Amino acid sequence: MPSPTSHTQNDGRSRLDAATAAVRLGVRRSLESCSADAAVLACVSGGADSMALAAALAFEAKARSIRVHSITVDHGLQPGSGTVAERTAQTLATWGIEAHIEQVTVTDAGGPEAAARNARYRAIDAVADRTGVELVMLGHTLDDQAESVLLGLARGSGAGSLKAMAPLNGRYARPLLGVRRKQTRDSCMARGIEVWDDPQNDDDAFARVRARRIVLPVFEKELGPGIAEALARTAEQSREDEDAFEQMIEEFIEEVCEPAEAGIAVEVSALAHNPAALRNRLIRYVAQAEFGASLSRTHTLAIAALVTDWRGQGPINVPGISVSRRGDRIVFTAAEKA
Repeated sequence: MPSPTSHTQNDGRSRLDAATAAVRLGVRRSLESCSADAAVLACVSGGADSMALAAALAFEAKARSIRVHSITVDHGLQPGSGTVAERTAQTLATWGIEAHIEQVTVTDAGGPEAAARNARYRAIDAVADRTGVELVMLGHTLDDQAESVLLGLARGSGAGSLKAMAPLNGRYARPLLGVRRKQTRDSCMARGIEVWDDPQNDDDAFARVRARRIVLPVFEKELGPGIAEALARTAEQSREDEDAFEQMIEEFIEEVCEPAEAGIAVEVSALAHNPAALRNRLIRYVAQAEFGASLSRTHTLAIAALVTDWRGQGPINVPGISVSRRGDRIVFTAAEKA
């Protein structure tokens, strides 16, 4: 297997193709937040996206004295998955990467995609903790970002889902959100890097695959090129707006909330005198922050009606929480203590 720096010109200098340059630039920018002599973990499935990421990371880390680990998760869901994991790890080891293989058990809880993702992230977190890395790099591309936005729109999930994936979330970094999927494959081809194509990526049983193979190409055909880039820009702008709202709410919540028996109380006037967008966000924030509950829009509007359409109605019961109006306060109480 060629190294990530192979392919030289006749004069001995490395010939850098445009796709590899784009991948390396994304990785380089992510590494700027790392301290000297840090360690980084790359999540590598063996596909083109993650192999291009790992090759770029192996190259960029050398100049910064950064130690590179990788994790390849074997979900055991397909015949030969263990062989793919072993082959991937062997390739990464030839690039100077300390490769780890983790086998996980996937249950059906929450659906196959969610179950596999949860098992995968538990394994990633375990290896990240064990190796003491500062960053965990994921190979999500601009195309993945566009698909996430499209699926969020289809679900009607609101602005929170439209921001899709963040370039940096805690220790999780996504250096390739500005890189197209085709570029990662072109980079691997230019470098002679063998990749594995997951057959599930062509399985139309998954909504994300249908968005990739059917919906986005129709958009491109009927509306013109650049749809994926436009959806990715939507994610970036939505994230800026959402982050600003979150900061405002965190500052505001301290002023309008107070402890209540088995819960928390919010001033009615504070909710009534603000626009619906802010009022509903405050309600959702309290539910999530205090009780770990994610409210649907129906639940949110029912609680907001205690402020905007008060007719003496009784408590609103939502999963895990009972919400009632008591004088000039909206009181959120844990359901079991209501």
